[in-house]
Amino acid sequence: MRPFTADLINMTYKSYFFSLTLRVLGLLISLIVLAFGIALPNTYALIGGSIFSLIAIYNLYRFVLKRFVEMDDFFESVKYRDFSRWFVENKGPQDVRELHKGFNLVNKTIKAIDSERQAQFVYLQKILEMVNIGIIAYNVESGDVLWANDSLLKTLDFPSFKNISFVEKRRPKIYDELFETYHSNTASVTLEMRQETLKVLISDTVFEMEEHSFKLIVLQNIEETLNRNESEAWKKLLSVMTHEIMNSIAPITSLAETLQTDIQKSLDNPATEKLELEDMNAGLNSIKKRSQGLMKFAKTYRSLNKVTHVNKTTIKASDLFENISELMKPSLENKNVELIFDLKDPNLLLEIDSYLIEQVLINLILNALDATEQVANPKVIVSANIGHNGKAQLRVKDNGTGIAEEIIDSIFVPFFSTKKTGSGIGLSLCKQIMLLHGGKIQIQSNKDSGAMVSLIF
Repeated sequence: MRPFTADLINMTYKSYFFSLTLRVLGLLISLIVLAFGIALPNTYALIGGSIFSLIAIYNLYRFVLKRFVEMDDFFESVKYRDFSRWFVENKGPQDVRELHKGFNLVNKTIKAIDSERQAQFVYLQKILEMVNIGIIAYNVESGDVLWANDSLLKTLDFPSFKNISFVEKRRPKIYDELFETYHSNTASVTLEMRQETLKVLISDTVFEMEEHSFKLIVLQNIEETLNRNESEAWKKLLSVMTHEIMNSIAPITSLAETLQTDIQKSLDNPATEKLELEDMNAGLNSIKKRSQGLMKFAKTYRSLNKVTHVNKTTIKASDLFENISELMKPSLENKNVELIFDLKDPNLLLEIDSYLIEQVLINLILNALDATEQVANPKVIVSANIGHNGKAQLRVKDNGTGIAEEIIDSIFVPFFSTKKTGSGIGLSLCKQIMLLHGGKIQIQSNKDSGAMVSLIF
């Protein structure tokens, strides 16, 4: 098919204008003859002028009408979305041929766009069918289901349905949770199935399409994930606890057996086997110390479970920093470390549990002080600002030795510590406090520039 160029359009326009002009001139001449026949009067001129005028009018009418009929025919096919029709391009007047070519080009373009849209729809449909997340979209007014994937039906144990009233009749509680409750944020809920409960994450949104409102619901089954993560957490916890307990119990058991053997010998042969009271006292002291260590370990573990909720209040970042500065003064007295509080906006407000966040920041600052012991001009910077997500964030940065790459993924594991006197509980507790705030804690480390811990709310 030839492209529509300016020259081609111009040539077609001239051809159409020339044909129209000839017909108008023919009509004009016929009318002049008719007028001449009336004015003389002349019968031949009158009859000839009348006949030629009628022919010229009819010819002009057909000429103009044909173009309008062609356009009306094309618009009719557009109205009913019939883009499969092909207009003849090699017959008829030149301008009509070019008009047909234009129609065919429009039809071909729309068919290509429609095919591309159809391919994208099929592609998207296949993706949504393959994902392990339940998705349903339905008309808010009528309840008619626009689309629902197999994962949703499988998760809820439903057959395919066309209207959400199907769910309302059979599972009213699930219906209320899914379709009547609006979840502005992703929410974890428990759905009551036939003979079991199911833990899922739900999020939904309402959107407009043409003149109708639709609701899109995303449902994710987290039961298996929670069970798997819980199982892994228990395995790690039991592994750590078993290791620590065995480290304490093995020496206690061995020492107790030795003391018991000595006592038994003394009881059996009091004359020859005398108890060494100093050795006995030293052994009992060792048992006592080990038992106290085991008790300390148990108390440390229990502190992980102490923090279960937060009491958020609005506090100025400047007030928070002032409190921490006062609390840290005793720890900084004998250390040549510069503690800097960097606050660009003195009116910055934080909605936090100030007591718990103070505990987190003090823990992080103490870790930073330890990390800067072997560097010249040690420096710790505590800052507060607004992140790219519009939420407040706190940072503790030092110029120390950083965190080794091989252990950075383990520092939040309970009881993991690189310090000889550390309990390995501090950062675990910090992470739990941030999770209770709905935030997270991130660490960036470089052996040349130190470490930076970010508290992101």
